[in-house]
Amino acid sequence: MTQLLGPAEIRGLAAELDVRPTKKLGQNFVHDPNTVRRIVELAGVGPDDVVLEVGPGLGSLTLGLLATGARVVAVEIDPKLATRLPITVAERAPEFAERLAVVTADALRVQAADFEFAPTTMVANLPYNVAVPVVLTLLAELPSLVRGLVMVQTEVADRMAAGPGSRIYGVPSVKLAWYGQARKVAAVPRAVFWPVPNVDSALVSFERGEQLSTVDRKTLFAVVDAAFSQRRKTLRAALATWAGSAERAGELLAAAGIDPKTRGEQLDVKDFVRIAVAAGQPA
Repeated sequence: MTQLLGPAEIRGLAAELDVRPTKKLGQNFVHDPNTVRRIVELAGVGPDDVVLEVGPGLGSLTLGLLATGARVVAVEIDPKLATRLPITVAERAPEFAERLAVVTADALRVQAADFEFAPTTMVANLPYNVAVPVVLTLLAELPSLVRGLVMVQTEVADRMAAGPGSRIYGVPSVKLAWYGQARKVAAVPRAVFWPVPNVDSALVSFERGEQLSTVDRKTLFAVVDAAFSQRRKTLRAALATWAGSAERAGELLAAAGIDPKTRGEQLDVKDFVRIAVAAGQPA
């Protein structure tokens, strides 16, 4: 049976490596084995999965994922942690050591070619300061990634899973909806981390859906960014700079069948797709 890491082991490893968790890298290490087991169970990981773990840190979640028989590809930006991770696994779960691959890289810059095995699911305790960009980047870069479960700051989880009309609905909500469905699954108490963060955490799951349109993703995302850049303005005004003028924005909205007086938070991803499609047509 795999020996998961507890508080004493986490602090021992940190001391050995002279690791001092930093806010810059968003490092808060999970030291509660029961929380690790819960995350793995909710993720539904099994022997047929190739799991992408971003920011494995000292290896708490990595050990739990490997215990399912899954193959784990861990992306770690800190060379010191990346070097120690295979050793920790070999010490505590030698029977699974060959199923671990470590990529020393920034998750915002990895490419599909960096992985020997194409990841099918993502399970990670993400650095809070880059959680949404990491998820969106990896969904774009890795078509093989069909589902995931990530731990993020509660406020971020709420925004990721929000629907149209909600006060917290915004850019992350729409961009994630382009890829599929996201939902908030469970809260995670602060006490399971070291150091204890000053924010609450939650788990968000996502599943990739069928592609909504062949419209250029960059064009679509530019529309979304512009629509929410000035939330209090109507779409005609908010999209003026992006479209070239308020008049042109109004024409595109009309072509998309959307009232120019509408605000961005009232539209779902399919509405934004229609605007992007209209923008691709001759003026």
